[in-house]
Amino acid sequence: MAKYIPYDYNQTSMVVINFQDQIQPGTFEHAVHYLVDNKLDLSCFDNTFKNDVNGRPAYDPAILLKIILFAYSKGITSSREIEWCCHTNIIFKALSCDSVPHFTTIAGFVSGYPESIESVFEQVLLVCYEQGLLGNELFAVDGCKLPSNAAKTWSGTHQELRDKRDKLKRLIHYHMDKHQQLDANDRYESSQQKRLQQSIDTLDKAASKIEHFLSENEPRMGKGQRKTEVKSNITDNESAKMTTSKGTIQGYNGVATVDKKHQIVVDAQVFGAGPEQHTLQPVIETIRQRFSDIGINENIFDTGLILTADTGFADEANMQYLHEENINGYIPDNKFRVRDPKFAHQKKKYPRASRATGKVKSIIPAAEFHFDPVRLSCQCPAGKTLSPRGIRKDKQGRDNALFIGLLSQCRDCDLKHKCMKNPDAVKKYNGIGRQVSFAINKDKKPNYTDWMKRRVDSDKGRQIYSHRMSVVEPVFGNICVNKRLQRFSLRTKVKVNAQWKLFCLIQNIEKIEHYGKLAA
Repeated sequence: MAKYIPYDYNQTSMVVINFQDQIQPGTFEHAVHYLVDNKLDLSCFDNTFKNDVNGRPAYDPAILLKIILFAYSKGITSSREIEWCCHTNIIFKALSCDSVPHFTTIAGFVSGYPESIESVFEQVLLVCYEQGLLGNELFAVDGCKLPSNAAKTWSGTHQELRDKRDKLKRLIHYHMDKHQQLDANDRYESSQQKRLQQSIDTLDKAASKIEHFLSENEPRMGKGQRKTEVKSNITDNESAKMTTSKGTIQGYNGVATVDKKHQIVVDAQVFGAGPEQHTLQPVIETIRQRFSDIGINENIFDTGLILTADTGFADEANMQYLHEENINGYIPDNKFRVRDPKFAHQKKKYPRASRATGKVKSIIPAAEFHFDPVRLSCQCPAGKTLSPRGIRKDKQGRDNALFIGLLSQCRDCDLKHKCMKNPDAVKKYNGIGRQVSFAINKDKKPNYTDWMKRRVDSDKGRQIYSHRMSVVEPVFGNICVNKRLQRFSLRTKVKVNAQWKLFCLIQNIEKIEHYGKLAA
Protein backbone atom coordinates (compact mmCIF):
# COMPACT_ATOMS: atom_id res chain seq x y z
CA MET A 1 0.00 0.00 0.00
CA ALA A 2 1.33 3.46 -0.86
CA LYS A 3 2.71 5.67 1.91
CA TYR A 4 2.10 9.41 2.05
CA ILE A 5 3.54 12.13 4.21
CA PRO A 6 1.01 12.81 6.98
CA TYR A 7 -0.57 16.24 7.27
CA ASP A 8 -2.93 18.04 9.66
CA TYR A 9 -4.76 21.28 8.89
CA ASN A 10 -5.66 21.82 12.52
CA GLN A 11 -2.26 23.13 13.60
CA THR A 12 -0.52 26.45 14.09
CA SER A 13 2.73 27.29 12.36
CA MET A 14 5.07 30.22 12.79
CA VAL A 15 6.25 31.43 9.40
CA VAL A 16 8.77 34.16 8.65
CA ILE A 17 7.13 36.57 6.17
CA ASN A 18 8.38 39.68 4.43
CA PHE A 19 5.39 41.97 4.00
CA GLN A 20 6.77 43.62 0.88
CA ASP A 21 7.01 40.23 -0.86
CA GLN A 22 3.29 39.65 -0.33
CA ILE A 23 2.37 42.75 -2.32
CA GLN A 24 2.94 41.42 -5.82
CA PRO A 25 3.15 43.71 -8.88
CA GLY A 26 0.14 43.49 -11.18
CA THR A 27 -2.36 43.27 -8.34
CA PHE A 28 -4.79 45.81 -6.98
CA GLU A 29 -3.10 45.85 -3.58
CA HIS A 30 0.21 46.70 -5.26
CA ALA A 31 -1.42 49.60 -7.12
CA VAL A 32 -2.94 50.95 -3.89
CA HIS A 33 0.34 50.51 -2.00
CA TYR A 34 2.37 52.26 -4.69
CA LEU A 35 -0.02 55.18 -5.14
CA VAL A 36 -0.41 55.87 -1.43
CA ASP A 37 3.32 55.71 -0.74
CA ASN A 38 4.62 57.47 -3.86
CA LYS A 39 1.94 59.59 -5.50
CA LEU A 40 -0.48 60.86 -2.87
CA ASP A 41 -0.08 63.66 -0.37
CA LEU A 42 -1.97 62.64 2.77
CA SER A 43 -1.12 65.75 4.77
CA CYS A 44 -4.79 66.72 4.40
CA PHE A 45 -5.51 64.27 7.24
CA ASP A 46 -3.01 65.90 9.62
CA ASN A 47 -5.15 68.87 10.58
CA THR A 48 -7.57 66.72 12.55
CA PHE A 49 -4.85 65.37 14.86
CA LYS A 50 -3.61 67.40 17.83
CA ASN A 51 -1.25 64.87 19.37
CA ASP A 52 2.08 66.33 18.28
CA VAL A 53 3.00 67.09 21.92
CA ASN A 54 0.57 65.14 24.07
CA GLY A 55 -1.64 62.17 23.39
CA ARG A 56 -1.34 58.68 22.02
CA PRO A 57 0.13 58.18 18.51
CA ALA A 58 -2.57 57.62 15.89
CA TYR A 59 -2.70 55.06 13.11
CA ASP A 60 -1.13 56.43 9.95
CA PRO A 61 -3.83 57.48 7.45
CA ALA A 62 -1.80 55.68 4.77
CA ILE A 63 -2.32 52.36 6.58
CA LEU A 64 -6.05 52.95 7.08
CA LEU A 65 -6.57 54.10 3.49
CA LYS A 66 -4.80 51.02 2.10
CA ILE A 67 -6.74 48.45 4.09
CA ILE A 68 -10.10 50.18 3.55
CA LEU A 69 -9.64 50.46 -0.22
CA PHE A 70 -8.49 46.85 -0.43
CA ALA A 71 -11.41 45.69 1.72
CA TYR A 72 -13.92 47.62 -0.39
CA SER A 73 -12.40 46.12 -3.55
CA LYS A 74 -13.28 42.69 -2.11
CA GLY A 75 -16.82 43.73 -1.18
CA ILE A 76 -16.06 44.05 2.54
CA THR A 77 -17.66 47.16 4.06
CA SER A 78 -18.09 46.04 7.67
CA SER A 79 -15.49 47.70 9.89
CA ARG A 80 -15.60 44.70 12.25
CA GLU A 81 -14.84 42.34 9.38
CA ILE A 82 -12.00 44.57 8.19
CA GLU A 83 -10.50 44.41 11.71
CA TRP A 84 -10.84 40.61 11.67
CA CYS A 85 -9.11 40.46 8.26
CA CYS A 86 -6.20 42.44 9.70
CA HIS A 87 -5.87 39.64 12.28
CA THR A 88 -6.06 36.72 9.85
CA ASN A 89 -5.48 37.69 6.19
CA ILE A 90 -1.88 37.90 4.98
CA ILE A 91 -2.56 40.65 2.40
CA PHE A 92 -4.25 42.82 5.02
CA LYS A 93 -1.31 42.16 7.33
CA ALA A 94 1.11 43.19 4.60
CA LEU A 95 -0.77 46.41 3.79
CA SER A 96 -1.15 47.33 7.47
CA CYS A 97 2.38 46.21 8.47
CA ASP A 98 0.81 43.81 10.98
CA SER A 99 -1.10 46.56 12.77
CA VAL A 100 -4.73 45.92 13.71
CA PRO A 101 -6.80 49.10 13.97
CA HIS A 102 -9.95 48.82 16.08
CA PHE A 103 -13.18 48.68 14.12
CA THR A 104 -14.27 52.04 15.56
CA THR A 105 -11.08 53.59 14.18
CA ILE A 106 -11.82 52.14 10.75
CA ALA A 107 -15.45 53.30 10.81
CA GLY A 108 -14.43 56.75 12.01
CA PHE A 109 -11.91 57.09 9.19
CA VAL A 110 -14.54 56.39 6.50
CA SER A 111 -17.16 58.71 7.97
CA GLY A 112 -15.02 61.40 9.58
CA TYR A 113 -12.82 62.68 6.73
CA PRO A 114 -15.07 63.61 3.78
CA GLU A 115 -12.92 66.56 2.68
CA SER A 116 -9.71 64.52 2.86
CA ILE A 117 -11.25 61.69 0.84
CA GLU A 118 -12.26 64.32 -1.74
CA SER A 119 -8.62 65.44 -1.88
CA VAL A 120 -7.45 61.84 -2.39
CA PHE A 121 -10.02 61.40 -5.17
CA GLU A 122 -8.70 64.51 -6.95
CA GLN A 123 -5.07 63.40 -6.57
CA VAL A 124 -5.79 59.99 -8.11
CA LEU A 125 -7.68 61.74 -10.92
CA LEU A 126 -4.61 63.89 -11.57
CA VAL A 127 -2.45 60.73 -11.72
CA CYS A 128 -4.86 59.34 -14.31
CA TYR A 129 -4.48 62.53 -16.35
CA GLU A 130 -0.68 62.52 -16.10
CA GLN A 131 -0.56 58.91 -17.30
CA GLY A 132 -2.78 59.63 -20.29
CA LEU A 133 -5.85 57.76 -19.10
CA LEU A 134 -8.21 60.73 -19.57
CA GLY A 135 -9.43 61.49 -23.08
CA ASN A 136 -11.48 64.60 -22.14
CA GLU A 137 -13.55 64.04 -25.27
CA LEU A 138 -16.82 62.61 -23.93
CA PHE A 139 -18.24 62.44 -20.41
CA ALA A 140 -21.27 60.30 -19.58
CA VAL A 141 -23.41 61.11 -16.52
CA ASP A 142 -25.75 58.65 -14.88
CA GLY A 143 -27.13 57.69 -11.47
CA CYS A 144 -27.20 54.44 -9.51
CA LYS A 145 -29.90 54.20 -6.83
CA LEU A 146 -28.89 52.14 -3.79
CA PRO A 147 -30.54 51.52 -0.41
CA SER A 148 -29.16 53.35 2.61
CA ASN A 149 -28.85 52.44 6.26
CA ALA A 150 -32.44 53.51 6.96
CA ALA A 151 -35.77 51.71 6.90
CA LYS A 152 -38.48 53.00 4.58
CA THR A 153 -41.08 52.07 7.22
CA TRP A 154 -39.91 55.15 9.14
CA SER A 155 -40.69 57.42 6.18
CA GLY A 156 -43.66 59.68 5.65
CA THR A 157 -44.84 63.24 5.36
CA HIS A 158 -45.16 65.13 8.63
CA GLN A 159 -48.90 64.49 8.65
CA GLU A 160 -48.37 60.78 8.09
CA LEU A 161 -45.82 60.69 10.89
CA ARG A 162 -48.24 62.48 13.21
CA ASP A 163 -50.90 59.91 12.35
CA LYS A 164 -48.43 57.12 13.09
CA ARG A 165 -47.53 58.70 16.42
CA ASP A 166 -51.20 58.97 17.39
CA LYS A 167 -51.75 55.34 16.42
CA LEU A 168 -48.86 54.25 18.63
CA LYS A 169 -50.30 56.23 21.54
CA ARG A 170 -53.66 54.53 21.08
CA LEU A 171 -51.91 51.17 21.18
CA ILE A 172 -50.14 52.19 24.37
CA HIS A 173 -53.47 53.06 26.03
CA TYR A 174 -54.91 49.75 24.82
CA HIS A 175 -52.05 47.75 26.36
CA MET A 176 -52.23 49.74 29.58
CA ASP A 177 -55.96 49.00 29.90
CA LYS A 178 -55.28 45.34 29.26
CA HIS A 179 -52.50 45.48 31.84
CA GLN A 180 -54.94 46.79 34.45
CA GLN A 181 -57.55 44.16 33.60
CA LEU A 182 -55.08 41.32 33.94
CA ASP A 183 -53.67 42.85 37.10
CA ALA A 184 -57.05 42.39 38.77
CA ASN A 185 -56.97 38.70 37.90
CA ASP A 186 -55.51 36.48 40.61
CA ARG A 187 -54.05 34.14 37.99
CA TYR A 188 -52.10 36.95 36.39
CA GLU A 189 -48.60 35.57 35.72
CA SER A 190 -45.44 37.63 36.02
CA SER A 191 -44.35 36.55 32.52
CA GLN A 192 -47.51 38.14 31.04
CA GLN A 193 -46.87 41.29 33.00
CA LYS A 194 -43.31 41.42 31.71
CA ARG A 195 -44.35 40.95 28.08
CA LEU A 196 -47.00 43.65 28.32
CA GLN A 197 -44.59 46.07 29.93
CA GLN A 198 -42.03 45.39 27.20
CA SER A 199 -44.67 46.11 24.53
CA ILE A 200 -45.64 49.36 26.24
CA ASP A 201 -41.98 50.43 26.52
CA THR A 202 -41.32 49.61 22.86
CA LEU A 203 -44.36 51.53 21.64
CA ASP A 204 -43.59 54.48 23.91
CA LYS A 205 -40.03 54.62 22.63
CA ALA A 206 -41.22 54.64 19.01
CA ALA A 207 -43.83 57.35 19.69
CA SER A 208 -41.23 59.48 21.50
CA LYS A 209 -38.83 59.04 18.59
CA ILE A 210 -41.42 60.35 16.14
CA GLU A 211 -42.38 63.20 18.49
CA HIS A 212 -38.75 64.29 18.83
CA PHE A 213 -38.23 64.17 15.06
CA LEU A 214 -41.32 66.28 14.35
CA SER A 215 -40.25 68.90 16.87
CA GLU A 216 -36.71 69.17 15.49
CA ASN A 217 -37.28 69.02 11.71
CA GLU A 218 -39.23 70.97 9.12
CA PRO A 219 -41.09 69.24 6.26
CA ARG A 220 -38.92 68.33 3.29
CA MET A 221 -39.89 69.97 0.01
CA GLY A 222 -39.41 68.45 -3.41
CA LYS A 223 -36.77 69.55 -5.92
CA GLY A 224 -39.06 69.87 -8.93
CA GLN A 225 -41.09 72.78 -10.19
CA ARG A 226 -43.97 71.79 -7.92
CA LYS A 227 -42.66 72.44 -4.44
CA THR A 228 -44.72 69.78 -2.74
CA GLU A 229 -43.79 67.99 0.45
CA VAL A 230 -41.87 64.74 0.06
CA LYS A 231 -41.53 61.98 2.59
CA SER A 232 -39.09 62.52 5.44
CA ASN A 233 -37.23 59.69 7.16
CA ILE A 234 -36.69 59.57 10.90
CA THR A 235 -33.49 57.49 10.71
CA ASP A 236 -31.74 59.39 7.90
CA ASN A 237 -33.69 62.43 6.79
CA GLU A 238 -31.28 63.19 3.95
CA SER A 239 -32.11 59.91 2.22
CA ALA A 240 -35.26 59.52 0.16
CA LYS A 241 -37.78 56.99 -1.07
CA MET A 242 -36.92 56.05 -4.66
CA THR A 243 -38.57 53.85 -7.24
CA THR A 244 -36.20 51.43 -8.95
CA SER A 245 -36.54 48.40 -11.21
CA LYS A 246 -36.34 46.27 -8.07
CA GLY A 247 -39.06 48.13 -6.18
CA THR A 248 -39.19 51.10 -3.84
CA ILE A 249 -36.13 51.69 -1.66
CA GLN A 250 -35.03 54.17 0.98
CA GLY A 251 -31.66 55.35 -0.17
CA TYR A 252 -29.43 57.66 -2.18
CA ASN A 253 -28.77 58.19 -5.86
CA GLY A 254 -25.07 57.81 -6.56
CA VAL A 255 -24.31 59.96 -9.61
CA ALA A 256 -21.07 59.31 -11.48
CA THR A 257 -19.51 61.14 -14.43
CA VAL A 258 -17.26 58.86 -16.49
CA ASP A 259 -14.65 59.66 -19.14
CA LYS A 260 -15.00 57.62 -22.32
CA LYS A 261 -11.35 56.71 -23.00
CA HIS A 262 -10.71 54.34 -20.09
CA GLN A 263 -13.89 54.75 -18.01
CA ILE A 264 -12.23 56.94 -15.39
CA VAL A 265 -14.72 58.44 -12.92
CA VAL A 266 -14.14 62.20 -12.95
CA ASP A 267 -16.90 63.03 -10.45
CA ALA A 268 -18.88 61.08 -7.87
CA GLN A 269 -21.68 62.52 -5.74
CA VAL A 270 -24.78 61.22 -3.98
CA PHE A 271 -28.15 62.94 -3.84
CA GLY A 272 -31.03 62.16 -1.52
CA ALA A 273 -33.75 62.37 -4.17
CA GLY A 274 -35.08 60.06 -6.83
CA PRO A 275 -35.52 62.58 -9.71
CA GLU A 276 -32.22 63.39 -11.39
CA GLN A 277 -32.99 66.66 -13.16
CA HIS A 278 -31.75 68.85 -10.30
CA THR A 279 -28.41 66.97 -10.08
CA LEU A 280 -27.02 67.88 -13.50
CA GLN A 281 -26.02 71.48 -12.85
CA PRO A 282 -24.22 70.77 -9.51
CA VAL A 283 -22.32 67.93 -11.20
CA ILE A 284 -21.19 70.13 -14.09
CA GLU A 285 -20.09 72.95 -11.78
CA THR A 286 -18.16 70.51 -9.58
CA ILE A 287 -16.34 69.04 -12.58
CA ARG A 288 -15.50 72.49 -13.90
CA GLN A 289 -14.11 73.57 -10.51
CA ARG A 290 -12.21 70.33 -9.93
CA PHE A 291 -10.43 70.38 -13.29
CA SER A 292 -9.48 73.98 -12.65
CA ASP A 293 -8.21 73.30 -9.11
CA ILE A 294 -5.95 70.39 -10.10
CA GLY A 295 -4.58 72.27 -13.11
CA ILE A 296 -5.98 70.25 -16.00
CA ASN A 297 -8.06 73.02 -17.60
CA GLU A 298 -9.55 76.28 -16.41
CA ASN A 299 -12.87 75.44 -18.05
CA ILE A 300 -12.94 71.90 -19.40
CA PHE A 301 -16.29 72.46 -21.11
CA ASP A 302 -14.84 75.21 -23.33
CA THR A 303 -12.70 72.61 -25.14
CA GLY A 304 -15.61 71.13 -27.09
CA LEU A 305 -15.96 68.22 -24.67
CA ILE A 306 -19.19 66.27 -25.19
CA LEU A 307 -21.49 65.69 -22.24
CA THR A 308 -24.13 62.96 -22.42
CA ALA A 309 -26.82 61.91 -19.97
CA ASP A 310 -29.98 59.83 -20.17
CA THR A 311 -33.57 61.04 -20.24
CA GLY A 312 -33.75 61.22 -16.44
CA PHE A 313 -31.70 64.44 -16.59
CA ALA A 314 -33.84 66.11 -19.27
CA ASP A 315 -35.94 69.14 -18.42
CA GLU A 316 -36.31 72.68 -19.75
CA ALA A 317 -34.09 74.26 -17.06
CA ASN A 318 -31.17 71.93 -17.81
CA MET A 319 -31.49 72.48 -21.56
CA GLN A 320 -31.45 76.24 -21.03
CA TYR A 321 -28.39 75.89 -18.77
CA LEU A 322 -26.47 73.88 -21.38
CA HIS A 323 -27.37 76.40 -24.09
CA GLU A 324 -26.41 79.47 -22.07
CA GLU A 325 -23.16 77.90 -20.80
CA ASN A 326 -22.28 76.78 -24.34
CA ILE A 327 -21.81 73.18 -23.19
CA ASN A 328 -21.73 70.55 -25.94
CA GLY A 329 -24.40 68.37 -24.36
CA TYR A 330 -26.64 65.61 -25.71
CA ILE A 331 -29.55 64.73 -23.42
CA PRO A 332 -32.61 63.20 -25.12
CA ASP A 333 -36.20 63.50 -23.97
CA ASN A 334 -38.34 60.46 -23.21
CA LYS A 335 -39.75 60.41 -26.77
CA PHE A 336 -36.29 60.04 -28.30
CA ARG A 337 -36.76 56.41 -29.35
CA VAL A 338 -40.22 57.06 -30.76
CA ARG A 339 -38.76 59.55 -33.26
CA ASP A 340 -35.86 57.28 -34.19
CA PRO A 341 -36.53 55.64 -37.59
CA LYS A 342 -34.62 52.52 -36.48
CA PHE A 343 -37.30 51.91 -33.84
CA ALA A 344 -40.31 52.69 -36.02
CA HIS A 345 -41.57 49.10 -35.93
CA GLN A 346 -40.33 48.31 -32.41
CA LYS A 347 -43.78 48.19 -30.79
CA LYS A 348 -45.18 45.89 -33.45
CA LYS A 349 -42.18 43.57 -33.32
CA TYR A 350 -41.87 43.51 -29.54
CA PRO A 351 -45.28 44.40 -28.05
CA ARG A 352 -45.64 44.94 -24.33
CA ALA A 353 -47.71 42.02 -23.13
CA SER A 354 -50.10 41.96 -20.19
CA ARG A 355 -48.70 39.96 -17.27
CA ALA A 356 -52.04 38.29 -16.71
CA THR A 357 -53.02 37.19 -20.23
CA GLY A 358 -49.79 37.46 -22.17
CA LYS A 359 -51.63 39.52 -24.77
CA VAL A 360 -51.43 43.18 -25.60
CA LYS A 361 -54.34 45.14 -24.16
CA SER A 362 -55.31 48.22 -26.12
CA ILE A 363 -57.27 50.88 -24.28
CA ILE A 364 -59.30 53.81 -25.46
CA PRO A 365 -56.73 56.50 -26.38
CA ALA A 366 -56.84 60.05 -25.02
CA ALA A 367 -57.64 61.25 -28.54
CA GLU A 368 -61.19 59.87 -28.15
CA PHE A 369 -61.83 62.02 -25.08
CA HIS A 370 -63.57 65.34 -25.81
CA PHE A 371 -61.20 68.09 -24.68
CA ASP A 372 -62.24 71.76 -24.77
CA PRO A 373 -59.04 73.89 -24.71
CA VAL A 374 -61.05 77.10 -24.17
CA ARG A 375 -63.03 75.99 -21.16
CA LEU A 376 -60.33 73.49 -20.12
CA SER A 377 -62.90 70.75 -19.68
CA CYS A 378 -62.94 67.13 -20.73
CA GLN A 379 -65.58 64.45 -21.26
CA CYS A 380 -64.84 60.75 -21.50
CA PRO A 381 -66.32 58.49 -24.24
CA ALA A 382 -69.05 57.50 -21.75
CA GLY A 383 -70.19 61.14 -21.62
CA LYS A 384 -69.02 61.83 -18.06
CA THR A 385 -67.20 65.06 -17.20
CA LEU A 386 -63.78 64.37 -15.75
CA SER A 387 -62.40 66.25 -12.78
CA PRO A 388 -59.77 68.88 -13.70
CA ARG A 389 -56.49 68.75 -11.78
CA GLY A 390 -54.92 71.95 -13.07
CA ILE A 391 -52.03 72.67 -15.38
CA ARG A 392 -48.90 70.58 -14.93
CA LYS A 393 -45.54 70.88 -16.63
CA ASP A 394 -43.94 67.78 -18.07
CA LYS A 395 -40.18 67.10 -18.17
CA GLN A 396 -39.85 69.17 -21.33
CA GLY A 397 -41.43 72.21 -19.66
CA ARG A 398 -44.63 72.03 -21.71
CA ASP A 399 -48.00 72.83 -20.13
CA ASN A 400 -50.47 69.97 -19.93
CA ALA A 401 -54.05 70.04 -18.69
CA LEU A 402 -54.61 67.01 -16.44
CA PHE A 403 -57.99 65.35 -15.90
CA ILE A 404 -58.96 62.31 -13.82
CA GLY A 405 -61.98 60.09 -13.51
CA LEU A 406 -63.16 59.74 -9.92
CA LEU A 407 -63.99 56.45 -8.25
CA SER A 408 -67.71 57.22 -8.37
CA GLN A 409 -67.46 57.70 -12.15
CA CYS A 410 -65.23 54.80 -13.19
CA ARG A 411 -66.25 52.10 -10.71
CA ASP A 412 -69.56 51.21 -12.40
CA CYS A 413 -68.77 52.41 -15.91
CA ASP A 414 -69.55 49.95 -18.72
CA LEU A 415 -66.40 51.01 -20.61
CA LYS A 416 -63.90 50.65 -17.76
CA HIS A 417 -62.49 47.36 -19.11
CA LYS A 418 -61.80 49.07 -22.43
CA CYS A 419 -60.70 52.38 -20.95
CA MET A 420 -58.26 51.21 -18.23
CA LYS A 421 -55.35 48.79 -18.27
CA ASN A 422 -56.22 47.67 -14.76
CA PRO A 423 -59.89 48.41 -14.04
CA ASP A 424 -59.73 46.75 -10.63
CA ALA A 425 -57.25 49.41 -9.49
CA VAL A 426 -60.06 51.94 -9.02
CA LYS A 427 -61.09 49.97 -5.95
CA LYS A 428 -57.65 50.10 -4.40
CA TYR A 429 -55.74 53.29 -5.07
CA ASN A 430 -56.93 56.68 -3.84
CA GLY A 431 -60.29 56.47 -5.58
CA ILE A 432 -58.79 57.53 -8.93
CA GLY A 433 -59.77 55.97 -12.25
CA ARG A 434 -58.63 56.90 -15.77
CA GLN A 435 -56.22 59.82 -16.13
CA VAL A 436 -55.63 61.80 -19.33
CA SER A 437 -53.65 64.93 -20.14
CA PHE A 438 -53.64 67.27 -23.12
CA ALA A 439 -50.93 69.63 -24.31
CA ILE A 440 -51.98 73.26 -24.42
CA ASN A 441 -50.42 76.42 -25.85
CA LYS A 442 -49.29 74.53 -28.93
CA ASP A 443 -48.48 77.77 -30.73
CA LYS A 444 -45.87 78.94 -28.25
CA LYS A 445 -42.35 79.67 -29.43
CA PRO A 446 -39.76 76.88 -29.63
CA ASN A 447 -38.01 76.32 -26.32
CA TYR A 448 -34.62 74.93 -25.29
CA THR A 449 -36.01 71.40 -25.22
CA ASP A 450 -36.81 71.75 -28.93
CA TRP A 451 -33.22 72.91 -29.48
CA MET A 452 -31.94 69.76 -27.79
CA LYS A 453 -34.33 67.58 -29.79
CA ARG A 454 -32.81 68.82 -33.04
CA ARG A 455 -29.31 68.08 -31.74
CA VAL A 456 -30.12 64.58 -30.51
CA ASP A 457 -32.27 63.63 -33.52
CA SER A 458 -29.50 64.48 -35.99
CA ASP A 459 -27.34 61.67 -37.38
CA LYS A 460 -24.35 63.05 -35.48
CA GLY A 461 -26.34 63.33 -32.26
CA ARG A 462 -27.61 59.76 -32.44
CA GLN A 463 -24.10 58.47 -33.12
CA ILE A 464 -22.68 60.41 -30.17
CA TYR A 465 -25.44 59.41 -27.75
CA SER A 466 -25.02 55.74 -28.66
CA HIS A 467 -21.74 55.76 -26.68
CA ARG A 468 -23.34 56.80 -23.38
CA MET A 469 -24.43 53.39 -22.12
CA SER A 470 -21.14 51.64 -22.94
CA VAL A 471 -19.23 54.32 -21.03
CA VAL A 472 -21.04 54.62 -17.71
CA GLU A 473 -23.04 51.41 -17.21
CA PRO A 474 -19.99 49.08 -16.96
CA VAL A 475 -18.72 51.27 -14.10
CA PHE A 476 -21.92 50.66 -12.12
CA GLY A 477 -21.67 46.96 -12.97
CA ASN A 478 -18.13 46.81 -11.61
CA ILE A 479 -19.01 48.67 -8.42
CA CYS A 480 -22.34 46.98 -7.66
CA VAL A 481 -21.58 43.44 -8.87
CA ASN A 482 -17.84 42.86 -8.75
CA LYS A 483 -17.29 45.02 -5.66
CA ARG A 484 -20.66 43.95 -4.19
CA LEU A 485 -21.88 47.41 -3.20
CA GLN A 486 -25.55 46.56 -2.71
CA ARG A 487 -26.32 49.23 -0.12
CA PHE A 488 -24.68 52.16 1.64
CA SER A 489 -23.73 51.29 5.21
CA LEU A 490 -23.58 54.88 6.51
CA ARG A 491 -26.10 57.62 7.27
CA THR A 492 -26.34 61.30 6.24
CA LYS A 493 -25.38 62.62 2.84
CA VAL A 494 -21.84 63.68 3.80
CA LYS A 495 -20.84 60.22 5.01
CA VAL A 496 -22.56 58.34 2.20
CA ASN A 497 -20.89 60.68 -0.29
CA ALA A 498 -17.47 59.75 1.11
CA GLN A 499 -18.25 56.02 0.82
CA TRP A 500 -19.44 56.45 -2.77
CA LYS A 501 -16.23 58.31 -3.63
CA LEU A 502 -14.13 55.49 -2.15
CA PHE A 503 -15.81 52.92 -4.39
CA CYS A 504 -15.38 55.15 -7.45
CA LEU A 505 -11.78 55.65 -6.36
CA ILE A 506 -11.31 51.88 -6.57
CA GLN A 507 -12.59 51.98 -10.16
CA ASN A 508 -9.93 54.58 -11.04
CA ILE A 509 -7.12 52.73 -9.27
CA GLU A 510 -7.98 49.54 -11.15
CA LYS A 511 -7.69 51.45 -14.41
CA ILE A 512 -4.27 52.73 -13.35
CA GLU A 513 -3.31 49.14 -12.50
CA HIS A 514 -4.42 47.84 -15.93
CA TYR A 515 -3.48 50.72 -18.25
CA GLY A 516 -1.19 53.04 -16.28
CA LYS A 517 2.47 53.00 -15.45
CA LEU A 518 3.42 51.69 -12.01
CA ALA A 519 6.87 50.87 -10.72
CA ALA A 520 7.40 47.12 -10.29
